Amino acid sequence: MPAPSPYAALLEAMPVHSDSVEVLGSTTRYWVYGADDAPVTLVVVHGYRGEHHGLEPIVAQLEGIRVVSPDLPGFGESAPLVGRRHDIAGYSAWLSGFIAALGLEGAPVLGHSFGSIVVSHAVAGGLAPSRVILVNPIAAPALSGPNGFLSRLTLLYYRLGRALPERLGSALLSNWLIVRFMSLVLVQSRDPEVRHFVHDQHHAYFSRYANRDSVVEGFEASISSDVSMVASRIEVPTLLVGADRDPITTVAAQQRLVELFPDARLEIIPGVGHLIHYEKPREAARAIVDFLGAGRVVGEARS
Repeated sequence: MPAPSPYAALLEAMPVHSDSVEVLGSTTRYWVYGADDAPVTLVVVHGYRGEHHGLEPIVAQLEGIRVVSPDLPGFGESAPLVGRRHDIAGYSAWLSGFIAALGLEGAPVLGHSFGSIVVSHAVAGGLAPSRVILVNPIAAPALSGPNGFLSRLTLLYYRLGRALPERLGSALLSNWLIVRFMSLVLVQSRDPEVRHFVHDQHHAYFSRYANRDSVVEGFEASISSDVSMVASRIEVPTLLVGADRDPITTVAAQQRLVELFPDARLEIIPGVGHLIHYEKPREAARAIVDFLGAGRVVGEARS
């Protein structure tokens, strides 16, 4: 069982229910947070190998905003895509189909990390939200940036996991030490409670994928695309919530990225890396509320 969340009390005070919907022939599980009569509904898309729990620390800070949070196909409790690869085209089509199935056309959409790629490509491909929010956006190609060697090495790891006999391959892909190493690389907070929570979340949810194909195809998608490829085609107002210590996307890359959008602004949160959603969720929530002009951060007056 995962360790208690530092945000559990806030979540317990919030209406939450889950449901499922058929999208492109497979079942998507999703969670709805907040009152059904809230003036704004925000659709949120989690990152690679995560699931809906990962964005709960941000969701917990929001009042007056209804949040719809699905598990990506092939991760968490959502079934894999049917007859499609788990690539950016597949995920983008799924996101558009999911939003249409729930009648949420025009709702603002948020994507974190890999979710930022999915959201941006879906919008560039025709999805029409009122606003776009990208948290820890993937601003540059992974294979050609400063982490190119590490990305190629990680790709070999995933492909080896798929090529080995199923038992060995599955054990490799979900190996406890590999998950802990990834978590240690990403976490920046020195707060023991936060660090314990982050590591526990990764161990509890990082390996909740449907099968080896979905997790390997998802990684291939995550390193073959980025937000900069489609930024110029996203004409709706966009907020980029970046970090000054992000080991995946540098501040310089984020600053270059925001210039590619017709209508975007960048907010850099200091003292955090690629885990804004775990380490600085309140600051992220404040940026979201200000950008949407709706709701408020728990415990704060509406500005």
